[in-house]
Amino acid sequence: MSEKKRIVIGLVGASGSGKDTVADYLHEKHGVQLMRFADPLKETLSIYFEKFSKEDQAWLAEEFIKRFGSDILPRALRKRIDNGEGVIVVNGIRLWEDFHFIKSYVDSYIIYVKLDQKTRFERIKNRGEKTDDNTLTFEEFQKSEQNSIEKDVPAIGEKADFVIENDKDLESLLKEADRVIEEIKKK
Repeated sequence: MSEKKRIVIGLVGASGSGKDTVADYLHEKHGVQLMRFADPLKETLSIYFEKFSKEDQAWLAEEFIKRFGSDILPRALRKRIDNGEGVIVVNGIRLWEDFHFIKSYVDSYIIYVKLDQKTRFERIKNRGEKTDDNTLTFEEFQKSEQNSIEKDVPAIGEKADFVIENDKDLESLLKEADRVIEEIKKK
């Protein structure tokens, strides 16, 4: 039986860096499959609820981990990746375990979408997705990033195979995404 041809790409970047924009663009323009570690949690919750919170997701993840072990989410994702082919992008690499999981695949790459903290803060504040985004100060934002799941993102980014600097306009970001995906496909 022949091995399916698959390329696995992990996208890493701090909140507000543009990684979701890159992921969506790669899906729309290049037809990559998009996945996240949280997909099975969201699907499970959506069976029971039309709307659910990040807290609900975190609770379910905790319960799954307590019951089935700390590798439960990567195991679920591995099943999906192993059944896929082509280019698969896993968006939201934040932990070293996520990095090593992606790199466990033979044809795997990490792309770091990088943007300075001040610009990310301004984008998050302007998006206003969360209820406290409008009242958050830059100092609070800086402190929260040091104490959150985001703290390892810069160090993981330094180990990335490709870096996309998101310091210009949207068109430049998408051109960089095109360049990187084409380079990966040539390998």
